[in-house]
Amino acid sequence: MRRGVKARLILPLMMLLNACVPASHSEVATRAVIADSTLPPMKQFAQARPTTPHVSNAALAEDFLDLSFRMESGRALPVLTRFEGPITLRVLGQPPATLGPDLARLLARLRREAGMELREVTGGEASITIQAVNRSQIRRLLPQAACFVVPNVSTLEEYRRTRRSAATDWTRLTERRKLAIFLPNDVSPQESRDCLHEELAQALGPLNDLYRLPDSVFNDDNVHTVLTGFDMLVLRIYNDPALRSGMTRDEVAARLPGILARLNPGGGTVAPRPARATPQVWSRAIQTALGRDVGRNARMSAAQDALRIAQTQGWQDNRHAFSHYAMGRVTQMTDPAAAQTHYQMADTLYARTPGTTLHRAYVATQRAGYAVTIGDGAGALALIEPHLPIAEASENAALLATLMLLKAEALEIEGRGIEARRVRLDSIGWARYGFGPDWAVRAKLREIASLNPRNG
Repeated sequence: MRRGVKARLILPLMMLLNACVPASHSEVATRAVIADSTLPPMKQFAQARPTTPHVSNAALAEDFLDLSFRMESGRALPVLTRFEGPITLRVLGQPPATLGPDLARLLARLRREAGMELREVTGGEASITIQAVNRSQIRRLLPQAACFVVPNVSTLEEYRRTRRSAATDWTRLTERRKLAIFLPNDVSPQESRDCLHEELAQALGPLNDLYRLPDSVFNDDNVHTVLTGFDMLVLRIYNDPALRSGMTRDEVAARLPGILARLNPGGGTVAPRPARATPQVWSRAIQTALGRDVGRNARMSAAQDALRIAQTQGWQDNRHAFSHYAMGRVTQMTDPAAAQTHYQMADTLYARTPGTTLHRAYVATQRAGYAVTIGDGAGALALIEPHLPIAEASENAALLATLMLLKAEALEIEGRGIEARRVRLDSIGWARYGFGPDWAVRAKLREIASLNPRNG
């Protein structure tokens, strides 16, 4: 990743069921298309339901230091940097209609769960500027990024002028005083919200991502789309009064035991989980295996490398499971049965790893989709049902809609047509938030219906 940029990468997690619409479509999700719809009203999540983290303070201290003193590229950060004093926030550009309510809910959560005071302003300068721009403007600067955050600028034009200067280099900061977050405004409401959560978290806290963290947005697997209870705890630690900008890693490490004893008192009796560092070669292999603009042979080779590394490392956690997931994604079009074996292995490993219920829900879409294609409605329903409340509690509308649409096809296979139509209709409101405009929602409906052998 280019210096001065912390970006949410485009690393798709869903589907045999493609999260994207068919390639023949050239439209993008605009506010006008979403607002002027012939479909049922869009649904949005009303209340966050984060789970309280159950984590060892010894492991949390190690995670916190690795998150806070290293960039995702591996570059070391010499000192802790954060905003000192009141933090103001403003929105520029042309934000989608859903961004305001999503931002208000996030700010309320940050105040309540992370103990942070952020005040939104409408005029003048602000500590944090969120600029909503179109996706092509972001891609011209960072082709693999969905959104990103940069220090010492307020607008995209300002970043264009200064992006190769020391001013936008995170490693040269000693304190955060001004930064900008660039979000796409022509994507689905969920994608815009997901970017908001991840980039604002990194504007206020650590810059690194760690694949070993299962229950966090500070992880490039992009499984979690909104801030978790673990993430809020990390932000509370990062902005604790016992720390300050300019502290070195050793200075922060010396303060952490007291901070963690105060903020996570139960963590002193939790056994630490074994967690080795993640080699950069594995991270690069995963990104290649799940990349969009990579040939199939290169993806297959990368997926095999990732799985081999995971096995050599002796991992029995979410990283080993994710390696099997990647193998399933690469092989499912040419060898569906082999792909299902990898998905089953991924699910087995996730089941042994705390904090991975959402990961299992993603795997369930792949396994249930396959069950639908072979006409096993009962099997698909058994796979889907446990994960519907997980998707809803995680505020993942795209995943929830996908599971519901698969459920509708499974019900059709079982001869329960009235129930199927009710579930399908109920899914559309979530699909509008998760996938965006009418054509994208209808494409998803057609895509999942086509899996059902009864539909020809």
